[in-house]
Amino acid sequence: MKTRITELFGIEHPIIQGGMHYVGFAELAAAVSNAGGLGTITGLTQPTAQDLAREIARCRELTDKPFAVNLTFLPSLAEPDYPAYVEAIVAGGVGIVETAGRNPEQVLPALKDAGIRVIHKCTSVRHSLKAQSIGCDAVSVDGFECGGHPGEDDVPNFILLPRAADELEIPFVASGGMADGRSLVAALALGAEGMNMGTRFMATREAPIHDNVKQALVDASELDTRLVMRPLRNTERVLNNAAAERLLEKERKLGADLVFEDILDEVAGIYPRVMLDGEMDIGVWSCGMVTGLIDDIPSCRELIQRIMAQAEDILRERSAAL
Repeated sequence: MKTRITELFGIEHPIIQGGMHYVGFAELAAAVSNAGGLGTITGLTQPTAQDLAREIARCRELTDKPFAVNLTFLPSLAEPDYPAYVEAIVAGGVGIVETAGRNPEQVLPALKDAGIRVIHKCTSVRHSLKAQSIGCDAVSVDGFECGGHPGEDDVPNFILLPRAADELEIPFVASGGMADGRSLVAALALGAEGMNMGTRFMATREAPIHDNVKQALVDASELDTRLVMRPLRNTERVLNNAAAERLLEKERKLGADLVFEDILDEVAGIYPRVMLDGEMDIGVWSCGMVTGLIDDIPSCRELIQRIMAQAEDILRERSAAL
């Protein structure tokens, strides 16, 4: 299947593994890329730029296929050394960067000068147009269904994707709610050139996370996510657990007086303890509504092959029926 995204990134299938904190390590990125998709190392999971350089080198040992590095610009207690991370990416010969969060304009000159293609994750058409205007090569359009930060507009993909198709000239992929061949065909029908999957790739054999997390994704339904930090306009979709309930109770109790410091216990330093140690209720962690479509833990190759086979069957059968 050839699309503008497969051509842009030099990949076989129009499937991207998005950046995920303490999930996007070299072994997962390489497994996705080896299966014909685009794997992604999560840059800021690495404590320093030197650590990122080593992770990029490790990924190169595991695959000779294209892979990306994610750089996310979000509010944090300590501002990362973004120029140093960019230097590590450039020096490592990475050809593709996924940016997310705030406007990536500060790092674009260095990335573009190195010939790196940039895909920026956006939760609205206006932000997608801004990404296009500053020189991003592609956009990942992130609907309200997504895990992590869905923005503040609450527009689901059945509306957001066609709107993006109406407005954008650069190619874009669908993100949020993507899980299988049905997702891919729907995304293509709505104007996307492929899809970005996060939560679905967490429930794979190569995802280097605790089995407790993978099993939680299999066990959960589409009703088991919650939106937290809405009063702070930093909305995050997370899997419902004891920590999410604690956080939501603080939001209800404090109302307009809520500040970030009130919820530090539920959000700060949580990811390594959940993803690596399997402490499921220690804090909140991102999870998409797509968990309702996850009922097994295949290899990345099995998952991607299954997606593509299902997509081709749907296209063939529906075309014949019509």
